[in-house]
Amino acid sequence: MDNYIVSARKYRPQTFDSVVGQKALTTTLKNAISNGKLAHAYLFCGPRGVGKTTCARIFAKTINCLSPQASGEACNECESCQAFNEGRSMNIFELDAASNNSVDDIRQIIEQVNTPPQVGTYKVFIIDEVHMLSAAAFNAFLKTLEEPPAHVIFILATTEKHKVLPTILSRCQIYDFNRMEIADIVAHLKNVAAKEGVQAEEEALNVIAQKADGGMRDALSIFDQVASFSEGDITYCKVIEDLNVLDYDYYFKITDELLANNVTQVMLTFNDILRKGFDANIFMGGLASHFRELLVSQDAATLPLLEVADSVRQRYAKQAQKCKTKFLYKALKLCNDCDINYRTSRNKRLTVEITLIEVAQLNSDDAPGSGLGPTKILKPIFKAVPVQQQAQASPAAPAAAPQATTPQQTKPQQPAATATPKATPVPKTLLRRTVSLRKTQTASQSSNTQKNSELSAPRSYGNEAFTESNMLSAWVAFAQRLPIEEIAQQGRMKMLVPKLLEGGIIDVPVENDMVMADYKRLQPKIEDYIRSFLRNDNVRLQLRLLPPNKQNRPISRREQFEAMCEKNLALKSLCEELKLDLA
Repeated sequence: MDNYIVSARKYRPQTFDSVVGQKALTTTLKNAISNGKLAHAYLFCGPRGVGKTTCARIFAKTINCLSPQASGEACNECESCQAFNEGRSMNIFELDAASNNSVDDIRQIIEQVNTPPQVGTYKVFIIDEVHMLSAAAFNAFLKTLEEPPAHVIFILATTEKHKVLPTILSRCQIYDFNRMEIADIVAHLKNVAAKEGVQAEEEALNVIAQKADGGMRDALSIFDQVASFSEGDITYCKVIEDLNVLDYDYYFKITDELLANNVTQVMLTFNDILRKGFDANIFMGGLASHFRELLVSQDAATLPLLEVADSVRQRYAKQAQKCKTKFLYKALKLCNDCDINYRTSRNKRLTVEITLIEVAQLNSDDAPGSGLGPTKILKPIFKAVPVQQQAQASPAAPAAAPQATTPQQTKPQQPAATATPKATPVPKTLLRRTVSLRKTQTASQSSNTQKNSELSAPRSYGNEAFTESNMLSAWVAFAQRLPIEEIAQQGRMKMLVPKLLEGGIIDVPVENDMVMADYKRLQPKIEDYIRSFLRNDNVRLQLRLLPPNKQNRPISRREQFEAMCEKNLALKSLCEELKLDLA
């Protein structure tokens, strides 16, 4: 059986023109070679698998080519090029600094610098992962790197430029390699698939490109893996199955359910995602990215920004028409808040579920808040069986309408002996308007009185049964909806675990008087929210101040040592046997 060569090695570029996604850098190197303006040291930096070492090898081969082409490429026919292609060139030295990072390794390179090349013009030293060199190795390398012989060129490669000493950076020409774009990776994978005789769907290659995260080497490795799994027929479904990727379909499906406020189905879909082994935080990150893609898809001018296949781009454009811009703004804000709170939450699944419920309620007509700061209010989502009221308030007796007075009744009686001027009669139309205005004012006052009485009356939520787990969920939910000004109180509430006592009483242990004042200030809001959450009017908070610690905290080192010896008798015995004491 022939020796199998992985695609990352088999299709490694041999010329500058065959390098994918680094057009500006390869053009600069070709022009420098053509014009004879070569630096003595280069630093190639960028993410993994984007062509740093490959470009260094092509550069080393081209500058030693005996018959270079007019385009700046090597001829691949001379003795120097043939030696390089066959791996027997004596002018190119490669060192992996990850495993050869000592001063002795650098001294071996320095000893080889003074020997001129046998074939070609330059000796090229390629040091990969140069940031792994020790500080002593860097210092031993400085002088040689700054003033090497005329026939020596150093090419350093690294994925973490910030770890390289500034003294090294100042002695090199720095080339920053770009992360591969998805379109470039897909195009290259199509060429590889055609040469290998593999059938591949564009959507499947797009998933591979996204999984590679901008690295061509990673993309080719994943391509080989999927090609083996699918036996030469790479489809979207097989890629999703083999790589265990949370695909677009889940996000499109759950977004439709959120838009329809179908919370029950949202919960079932989320449970199915967890059952397949996907992390909830990764799911929320993917959902936030999905909302971002929908926001981009709402404008035809920004639609090309989506780095997806054409068929998927059309699905995004179609679903984006169903979404209001305000909904996407609020959903992105909620997903971002969930990502922040997820790491500190003790009930991580509940945190995600609350976020999904809030997103599902954004499209309802009575959804509060606007803009980028939605008010987090959870409304009832599951339809309960209607229960008839046990007692109904009797209708109030209608208030007696004010009787209209006639001009004769309102006219004052004058004594007969007193002469008075004749009164001007009031027009009947003006009299009717006055009576009508009085009726309106009286009705308005009655309505305001009724509203005030309704507002002052305590709200009733019911008397449904609940468990301590339900109470803790309500407690955490209230803490999460506190504003940024209450961030300290929010942290205290999340760290606290209250206990549920009989009769719906929640026992809340409090550390000190200052914290007690904060809890008392928020107590009405906390009780009202938990009652609404649990549908139970009997919920009460019992704030309990913890007793102060009777033991004083050791201050000096001697006191700390004595406290340790009291807790650990073995330590005390050891000190006595060895006659040890604090210095």
